[in-house]
Amino acid sequence: MEIKEKESVVVRFSGDSGDGMQLAGNIFSTVSATVGNSISTFPDYPADIRAPQGSLTGVSGFQVHIGAGQVYTPGDLCDVLVAMNAAALKTQYRYAKPDAAIIIDTDSFGPKDLEKAQFKTDDYLGEMGIDPDRVIACPLTTMVKKSLSPTLSKGEGDTAGQFTPPSEGKGEAVMDAKAVLKCRNMFALGLVCWLFDRDLDIAFNFLREKFAKKPEVAEANIKVIQAGYDYGHNTHSSVANVYRIETKHKVPGRYMDITGNKATAYGFIAAAEKAGLKLYLGSYPITPATDVLHELSKHKSLGVVTVQCEDEIAGCASAVGASFAGALAVTSTSGPGICLKSEAMNLAVIMELPLVVLDVQRGGPATGLPTKSEQTDLLQALFGRNGESPMPVVAAASPTDCFEMAFAAAKMALEHMTPVILMTDAFVANGSGAFRLPDLKNYPAINPPYVPEELRGSWTPYMRNEQGVRYWAVPGREGFEHILGGLEKDDKTGAISTNPENHDLMTRKRKAKIDAIPVPDLEVLGDKDDAELLIVGFGGTYGHLHAAMDELRSQGHKVALAHFRYINPLPANTAQVLRRYPKVVVAEQNMGQLAGWLRMKVDGFVPQQYNEVKGQPFKVAELVAAFTEILNKEK
Repeated sequence: MEIKEKESVVVRFSGDSGDGMQLAGNIFSTVSATVGNSISTFPDYPADIRAPQGSLTGVSGFQVHIGAGQVYTPGDLCDVLVAMNAAALKTQYRYAKPDAAIIIDTDSFGPKDLEKAQFKTDDYLGEMGIDPDRVIACPLTTMVKKSLSPTLSKGEGDTAGQFTPPSEGKGEAVMDAKAVLKCRNMFALGLVCWLFDRDLDIAFNFLREKFAKKPEVAEANIKVIQAGYDYGHNTHSSVANVYRIETKHKVPGRYMDITGNKATAYGFIAAAEKAGLKLYLGSYPITPATDVLHELSKHKSLGVVTVQCEDEIAGCASAVGASFAGALAVTSTSGPGICLKSEAMNLAVIMELPLVVLDVQRGGPATGLPTKSEQTDLLQALFGRNGESPMPVVAAASPTDCFEMAFAAAKMALEHMTPVILMTDAFVANGSGAFRLPDLKNYPAINPPYVPEELRGSWTPYMRNEQGVRYWAVPGREGFEHILGGLEKDDKTGAISTNPENHDLMTRKRKAKIDAIPVPDLEVLGDKDDAELLIVGFGGTYGHLHAAMDELRSQGHKVALAHFRYINPLPANTAQVLRRYPKVVVAEQNMGQLAGWLRMKVDGFVPQQYNEVKGQPFKVAELVAAFTEILNKEK
């Protein structure tokens, strides 16, 4: 068979929430990242704990874009759609390209399945206008049962989804029918691996590691992946093409597929190692930030301490206590938790203690869209506390950038004795990218401003260094005993003070300390010298805005991109960059919060705006259309 080269491809796995689409997508991503492909993923799952099987509201999706070169987004539309049942086909087909290959499990398109998916006839392909020649119609469930028939239990006593080990000398382990069906996702994965000429050994190793304590589970899934691969090779050579995505990485090294939440956790660990401190996380589970708590809890051997507190307030307050005690303290949450943590965050502001507050943004307000992504917490991060309470705010631009920004936020907090808010969002937190394992020797040192020994006897709690940063006296040092608290303190003595001049002075000193934090200059990409249009964004929209810029430039337009990762304080060259171009559009997944902040900070700056609040990533095609309209308008 002919194997064709492609620069990139987008695959979307979809099925019931219990069909294992996230796992199948993650394995395919890992296989691709391990061989050096660039990847970008988008898990798209419902908020229901478990919607009725086969229902339209219960469909879970996982989209992955793999490329020979750099890819910036999970893709607007997919080249291959895996639809494990009728509901998945009904709801996910809109994400497929007109010529996309579609893999369906014909065993899940029976009369009851079609009825649940609200098809009117049994000609479901005709109803949706799908060309049958583009469909790989496979009796997937039947094939899985056949491939695992030697291990299928005849009894009904086994627990659903579990394997029964064989008695000594009696041969293979057995599994019940429900456990067999849980392997359907692996058959679909094997078929997709065949379509794109993937190395199955990487997938096999992934499963053996994941199910190291249940080797029977691993081997059953491996058997099914191989069956799916063989089915494609033996049956559909004339229906679908096989493609290869070659690797074009220029930087050698070891790569892994990593989610934004895991990268964030690793960034905090790296910062603690660099600073020579214990890492403490005080947290309360909340979608989509909980994975950071889960990941950090695995690393006790590295001195990581995690505490799942009774609520959001306790999580943040315990982190403030850990900071006072001398740890790198972190608390993690999403938008609703930021509301609850605000009082304890304010305590860290007035006490001038290092603290990193991770905000993995989701759709709001209230419970809103807990599994979807927005950028609607920015003004809350900047202003959502009582009093004048300045706090640095930084934002990660991609799943892999979460590592860099977690490290940067921790360094900023420790060296400037301040709480710092690190903003990610559900898109970058749950999405993944190909991550080159870093060498910590290449990362800068982290040097907290510990009170020098020569100040013993004369030191007071709010004595500052040359940068205006309060010295850190970790409890346990004789001669540096002190008390901090939420009441305003005297600048000289550290005693409680209600003096109006002192309060004004302390307020200005806290603000000046934040304003003076050095951050990298704002980088301009694309046609930075002569752009007709400057695109501006922040955080997780980076990839989509970059892809839109690339598309516009390929059409002959002069376009540049300035993307903010440091929001407070802003880069020193912000005003210079924003005033340089004849047209500027600020694109964000809210109603204009970054645009408002920039107008506030840059005199006379009045940008155009592109705003969406859909809980879904931008579509590059829609961005291109909107920006083209701006370009074509007379100034």
